[in-house]
Amino acid sequence: MAHADDFALSRVAPAARRHWFGISIQRFGQVSALSQFLLGATLGYGMTFGNAVLAFLFGSIILEVIMCVVGIIGQREGLNTALLARWTGFGEVGASLVGLAIGISLIGWFGIQSAISAESLEALIPGALPVWAWCLIFGLIVTAIVAVGFGGMQWLANITVPLFLALVGWSIVSELSRHSLGDLVRSAPPGPAMSVGQGTAIVAGGLIVGAIITADMTRYNRSGKDVVKQTVVGVTLGEFVIGLAGVLLAHAAGTGNIVAIVTSSVGLVGLLIVLTGTLKINDWNLYSSSLGLVNFISTAFRRDLHRVSTTVVLGVVGSVLAAVGILGHFTDFLIVLGVAFPPIAGIMIAEYFVVKQWRGELDATRPSETLPTTAPRVVPATLVVWLIASVVGYVVTWGIPSITSLVLSIVLYVAAGKLGLVRGVGAAPTRTRGAVTEPQPIA
Repeated sequence: MAHADDFALSRVAPAARRHWFGISIQRFGQVSALSQFLLGATLGYGMTFGNAVLAFLFGSIILEVIMCVVGIIGQREGLNTALLARWTGFGEVGASLVGLAIGISLIGWFGIQSAISAESLEALIPGALPVWAWCLIFGLIVTAIVAVGFGGMQWLANITVPLFLALVGWSIVSELSRHSLGDLVRSAPPGPAMSVGQGTAIVAGGLIVGAIITADMTRYNRSGKDVVKQTVVGVTLGEFVIGLAGVLLAHAAGTGNIVAIVTSSVGLVGLLIVLTGTLKINDWNLYSSSLGLVNFISTAFRRDLHRVSTTVVLGVVGSVLAAVGILGHFTDFLIVLGVAFPPIAGIMIAEYFVVKQWRGELDATRPSETLPTTAPRVVPATLVVWLIASVVGYVVTWGIPSITSLVLSIVLYVAAGKLGLVRGVGAAPTRTRGAVTEPQPIA
């Protein structure tokens, strides 16, 4: 059951851990999505090539530091983000809210990505099927793959990532062969100027939610060193290879809408770029959404959903909402919700490495592959810190708001810990699946 359910409510067993290189392919696939191609084009439209390189460098460093620190916590404990939150400052109530936020946000983006892909497919193959039909087909294909679990997603990555790279490489060579590479590197940006700071904020902000939920992926790693290796390899290559290709294409075409140009100019190759470039980001949207919802229902309602059936329900719902066009109206809401994610990582980091109010309980149960028998019911100080940091991240627009809110949450939580304010109110018995008990799923 634990393997079929991908350890949704328990630690990942040592026997289920995987080699870092395979996981790095998934990380690379997550980073090198079609959206990354467009991000590079956006930077190239307003920046010189040299400044774009700096923006990708600084943004990648920020992301990799967050991913490595949060990822090492997930690797050590073998726990997904929503479950780990119970003993890293949030308590049961806070963790249920974390799970709900993850579930709502990522299923929303799953639907939006499905809709974007469907519109691209309809434009590339006009008249073949209506947009709503493409939404359903694309969404349900991803749902079927994610229902298989981490293994199915690894299989998908092994196919789509090399294919995506080959297709993008072919299209880039085809487009750039008409221009001098040296001239493109030295050319001025075709659009309004963008600063390195602005570019860095775009790069870091573009993958910040993926960085926060990185434990969902790194819990399958075998060591902290593996987390660092896969992150550096996957993120660096994803950001620079795909991102800088977009920069060059923006300079070549004189527009930031490079994806539309490339996909419309290379026919079948463009179609495959859309498919492969979106599959590897959308499967993680659905996967982490299902883990978040399973943990929310477990803590909030004391019932255990099965991850597979939860994935199917969420995938169908997201695909249907995309097909009827509702999710397009929720983009602003999802962006607002996104400001709540950076403080989650900040609080987890501060609790696990500095305050350590519940670190001892995790350390004591790790060797037996179990979970602490209880979790704090609610931690009032955490909820206050989370709220303050999220509001600041939304209101303050200078610098990189997501990083501002993350750093602020660390500072406030450590200060609360030093003042003795980080205390749990009440204790809730731990509900697990696999490692401790095996309750029957309700779906």
